[in-house]
Amino acid sequence: MREINRDEIIYRSMTLKDIPFIVAIEQEAFTGPWTAEAFTNELTNNMFAKYMVMEYEKEVIGYAGMWVIVDEAHVTNVAVRSDHRGQGLGKLLLSELQRTAVFFGANKMTLEVRVSNEVAQRLYRSLGFESSGIRPGYYSDNQEDALIMWAELDTNSLGVREEG
Repeated sequence: MREINRDEIIYRSMTLKDIPFIVAIEQEAFTGPWTAEAFTNELTNNMFAKYMVMEYEKEVIGYAGMWVIVDEAHVTNVAVRSDHRGQGLGKLLLSELQRTAVFFGANKMTLEVRVSNEVAQRLYRSLGFESSGIRPGYYSDNQEDALIMWAELDTNSLGVREEG
């Protein structure tokens, strides 16, 4: 695993040219990966969709997406290339997505995560997400339940609202 210099990470909007790289990461990360067509539809036909890539040395190493509707952001995808995991890049990426959500007017953010994915749940909790319910049979590949999580966003600092 190559160590990433965080000062050299670039965040930018996802473009259609990024889709082949995004699909490759998606296939590494998920048992039910989205297709190139699904990402194309998100980027071209969905006025609520906001997608970003994490780039390092001109290479896409991660991406995240959400829908922003009125004052709520719903996370659709977050993934980092497998050879760059374990360096805290997912947390950086999701933090940037939270700041972007605030920029677009959101004051809260939600997502679903597999009930068995404790690693992701720890990451989300570290960024202010709290459990709020279960979506039974949410995942189509194995009918696993999804844990619904919400975070209040700090609209003053463009980050997570810290309690206390």
